[in-house]
Amino acid sequence: MNYFFVTALQAFLPVALLCGLHWSRRPAPTLRALVWLNVLALAAGTLTGLYLPAAQPTQLTLTALQLAGLALFLASQFSVSVRVGYCWQVLLVAGAALHWAGDPNLSALSPTGVINTDLLLNLSAVVLALALLVLIASLTAMAARRLPAWRWPLLTALALLLWLPLCGQALLLMMKLDMLGLTKPRLSFVAQVTNHNPWLNYLAAAAMACLLAGLTPPLLKLRGEYRRQDLPIPRRKAIARYRGARRTAATLLAALLIVVAGQLYWDLVASQPPRLSAAAPVTLGADGLVHIPLEQVRDGKLHRFVWVADDGKAVRFLVINRYPGRLRLGVVFDACLLCGDQGYVMDGNQVVCVACGVHIFIPSIGKAGGCNPIPIDNWRNDDKELTIGKPALAAGVNYFTAIMTLHVNDPVDGAALTNIQAEYKYSYGGKMYFFSSEANYNRFRAQPTQFVAAATGDAAGGE
Repeated sequence: MNYFFVTALQAFLPVALLCGLHWSRRPAPTLRALVWLNVLALAAGTLTGLYLPAAQPTQLTLTALQLAGLALFLASQFSVSVRVGYCWQVLLVAGAALHWAGDPNLSALSPTGVINTDLLLNLSAVVLALALLVLIASLTAMAARRLPAWRWPLLTALALLLWLPLCGQALLLMMKLDMLGLTKPRLSFVAQVTNHNPWLNYLAAAAMACLLAGLTPPLLKLRGEYRRQDLPIPRRKAIARYRGARRTAATLLAALLIVVAGQLYWDLVASQPPRLSAAAPVTLGADGLVHIPLEQVRDGKLHRFVWVADDGKAVRFLVINRYPGRLRLGVVFDACLLCGDQGYVMDGNQVVCVACGVHIFIPSIGKAGGCNPIPIDNWRNDDKELTIGKPALAAGVNYFTAIMTLHVNDPVDGAALTNIQAEYKYSYGGKMYFFSSEANYNRFRAQPTQFVAAATGDAAGGE
């Protein structure tokens, strides 16, 4: 589900419900006037949010005005004036647009400064969300006219839903401006009421569900009335009333399902980062090399492998044939100097960095710089296989954080342990050794050849 569809619903859905309840007790507004007022309010609120100074006193003043405005809005519900209705329609839509424009991701409507497919798709998602909101506001007004007793509880609940984050924002700004002391309870309150945007759609959908539940008894009553009616004309009128109420309830249910399904899909699927494909484990042969058959990596797809170093560090690397029709391998670590070891995935014919979403130019894989994967040096291939030496793979140990559990033995007393639980380790002869105690560690450091029959090379640093 498109991000902009979901966030537009989060910003405007509570306000759409408030507007529907707001008009349910007033004469129906003129459609043309309502459309133009909504368009102007949307434009004014969005532009204000984009260009409003970020100074904290300005933000605090604006937040205080919005809090006072919500209280006045509730007080104005005792009036049935159409002009008052138009006034609050403009203010509510403009306020929601102001908060929506404050979304830092709004600039991602298009990654470039020209009209392109991404921009058109994202704008279409926003327009679709706004059209759904208009429908929901209309349905809310129709449902609330049938349920006058439900109007005030829902108005109060929705106003509170908007009022709480504004209170948290005002409290945070006052603490930043030293108007209030910084305390743990205040910070806890701010955190709880200002970080619930993903829940706005669910809570607003719950309000829609309440309307639907309230419509059920009147709907059953209307059905009973037309079934008991024998006269043709009164029966047709009763059927028309029942079908009208049923259409309202069915359309409200469909809108409710779209809202919930859209938010659920975003939370569970669309917003999740890409998952790395399973890495095929490889080990060193007797010649100290990793051997990978070329037939396994010739197809132009991204192939992920993992080699586990002596200390348990999992070193992932990628192999891809960069040019279709001829063998030109890219052999790289599954990590980036800029983004770390979150890795790369293949999306269609594109290689994408999981951390930042940058699309990698496939022929450039294997070259250093930018967001390209880190190259592996000194690999070789012939007509049958690709080979990579241990030193080339060991050079990538520091790029990765994942550690595999290895079952090892203390070379001094033979005690069984794992690399994870061992407090002492020492590198000797190109191999890492693990120890169950500091005494064993010191004995090994003093005379490693006593415990390693075929030791080669000199001792490197330990810890």
